[in-house]
Amino acid sequence: MNRGYAKRRGERSSLSFSVFFDKILIAGIAGTLFLFILYPVAGVLMRSLKWNGEWSLYHYRNLMTLRNLELIRNSVFVATFSSINATLLAFCIGVFAHFKKRFVRNAIYRSLMMTMISPPFISAIALLTLFGRRGLISYGVFGVTLNPYGWHGIVILQSLSGVSLSAIMMMTGLSQIDSRLFLAARDLGANPWSTLKEVVLPSMVPTVLSVFFLQFTMNISDFTTPIIIGGRYRVLATEAYLRVYAQANLNGAAAMTVLLLPPAIVAFYFYRRNMKRVHTLSERAKILEMESLNFKLPKGVQMLTGGVVAVFFLINAVQYGNLFFTAFTRNVSGTPVFTLDHFAVFQSRHVDALIRTIYMAVAAALLSTMIGVLLSYYHRRRQMKGFGVLEFVGSIPYIIPGIFFGLAYVVVFHRGPISLTGTLIILILNCTFRHISVGNKAANAAFETLDHKIEWASYDLGASKIGSLLKVTFPILRPTLLVSFINSFTASMTTVGPLLFLVSPRNLVTSVLMFNEVNSGRYGQSAVIGSALILITFSVNLMAIRLLSAQRRRGK
Repeated sequence: MNRGYAKRRGERSSLSFSVFFDKILIAGIAGTLFLFILYPVAGVLMRSLKWNGEWSLYHYRNLMTLRNLELIRNSVFVATFSSINATLLAFCIGVFAHFKKRFVRNAIYRSLMMTMISPPFISAIALLTLFGRRGLISYGVFGVTLNPYGWHGIVILQSLSGVSLSAIMMMTGLSQIDSRLFLAARDLGANPWSTLKEVVLPSMVPTVLSVFFLQFTMNISDFTTPIIIGGRYRVLATEAYLRVYAQANLNGAAAMTVLLLPPAIVAFYFYRRNMKRVHTLSERAKILEMESLNFKLPKGVQMLTGGVVAVFFLINAVQYGNLFFTAFTRNVSGTPVFTLDHFAVFQSRHVDALIRTIYMAVAAALLSTMIGVLLSYYHRRRQMKGFGVLEFVGSIPYIIPGIFFGLAYVVVFHRGPISLTGTLIILILNCTFRHISVGNKAANAAFETLDHKIEWASYDLGASKIGSLLKVTFPILRPTLLVSFINSFTASMTTVGPLLFLVSPRNLVTSVLMFNEVNSGRYGQSAVIGSALILITFSVNLMAIRLLSAQRRRGK
């Protein structure tokens, strides 16, 4: 087909409404990305270079003290240790699941997905109430007083929180190994041990590295876990949080969060680099069901990985059981007693916060999904100049630590022409632009499989580009839009880091409330809040799964 003709399809007079609306969309996307991503990021960087109203490196020089260098060392240590643990556990779960029958694999996958939609701090509540100084198990059953506070507590919680996502990535990586390698190994007489060592492990190196670097990026910027369970063990992100709340030192906190950027960006770079290697290898691979290959894990490996799977899901079952148990009990002289007091307090004080959180999550999910999909449409489909750069800008909030992005909004929207401090709008905007990358990446994958001829046919029938987008492309992308919305909704319902700096007493959200309750030792209240979040996110995800299943059945 003539390239010039294809390019002119769908074009309209420059005075038409569709062209005008198209330009409004383009300008709106570019403007909002600049205003709500680049402007706040630049604001933090500039704020960190100010001292007494003048440009200065004072805050950075002040950071280079022995105490702050120790904070950096602590941050790298716990992030590395936690990431290694999560990667190893996830690899065991991924290997066990991949070489099982399909129904077992699907059951493990769905169980992992369900653990990912849970609110934060469930593990913290379980660790403190079951194995704390007066824990129900450690002290109540065994009479032992344990101290969960310190670096070991941080490592335990960060390791457990990262396993589910990492295991799903491992399962995806294993499913993309070229099946011909297994067939060749079998034809050469290799036993299961040799096949595992010579085929599986080398093929999984890019995925394993991707998982490790992604976990490191998340752990290095985590400050809520160290605050709750770290005790006197401080890390860089925690210190930045305390500089804002305890010292009201925004400039010093800005400089400290800037120090979190280099390790996070470097780790994310290696994550993306290794994911590209995985994608390249999978494109050349021939994929067959494992049942048809008749490959079984060595008994020792099967027992080890199966044990890891059993222990991991047992821990999760205990966590959820403990959450609901804590919500319905209170501790009287070391004995749990049934009560509904926590629910009464929640109903009288926190229902408004829950409703506000749902509004915020729905609005943020809708906006982030639409902006992310439109970014992909203009870049991947329309191939418009400059949208590759805008797509990178949209991924910046996903790369940088949450504490940095939250502080950025405090710095630039606290006063001045756009003063949003203490409003629900600033929470919606922060969640929206933090999760744009979710919809963008999902749409990129969908556009790779969507035939251009469908849109060209609509142009030939007289549709404009905007008309084709609304009436042809969006309906086809409905599953992608739904998945993106659900992921963004779940993330917005459970996010804590960025919002801690942005909430006000009259605009609290439930995830921040839960953090405050856990940090204050009110575990019953935090358990009720966590239970409410679980029920809502579970219900929404269940409805989404049913809608997707119904659409797929209609598509068949």
